[in-house]
Amino acid sequence: MRLTDDRYAGERSQFELALRMIGHEARTKTIRDCTGLSDDRIRKLYTTYFKNSGKAEVRRRRGKSPRQIARFVKNPGNQLQATTLVALYCVGLLLRVDEENKVHSRWPRPDVEFGHRVCRAYENYLLLHDKPLLNFEWAWNLLQSIAWNDELYLAVCRGCRTRYVQDAYALDLKTCPACEIEAHQQRRPGIRSFSAA
Repeated sequence: MRLTDDRYAGERSQFELALRMIGHEARTKTIRDCTGLSDDRIRKLYTTYFKNSGKAEVRRRRGKSPRQIARFVKNPGNQLQATTLVALYCVGLLLRVDEENKVHSRWPRPDVEFGHRVCRAYENYLLLHDKPLLNFEWAWNLLQSIAWNDELYLAVCRGCRTRYVQDAYALDLKTCPACEIEAHQQRRPGIRSFSAA
């Protein structure tokens, strides 16, 4: 068997994606949805390439993926980072926004290419924020939640006309998180940003 053979390319891509997602501490179900690998194979990959190789800082998260949306809008810092992720999803062709600011998924269901695009968007998010507030599973949840146009939607700031992630059931003051953070800094000089709490 040669790894360069086309017939093994698909399986190799599945394994590469699984290792990439395990490195981001994705849950087994999330990895399975994108790769099609069984739970047992995913656990064995973690044991072989992470647990037994000295990369103990990568943990296996247990339980269900998060489903709440409050984390994305609980303060301007979280809201800004959620908005960054949505923008990266659009650039990565995972989402598209129509002229009415409705968000639509570009993929009918997750597959290997979808998984790699999610990882790429998340890795870029980590590069853009010194203190990321959303882990990979929260980023995955945001991708699903924003595409439903139910609890989350894209609002438009009345000041700078920028789109931002907003809770559909909360009062919207039509101020994006960047404008809100800037206004807060002007009121209280010396404060760099909102805390994560």
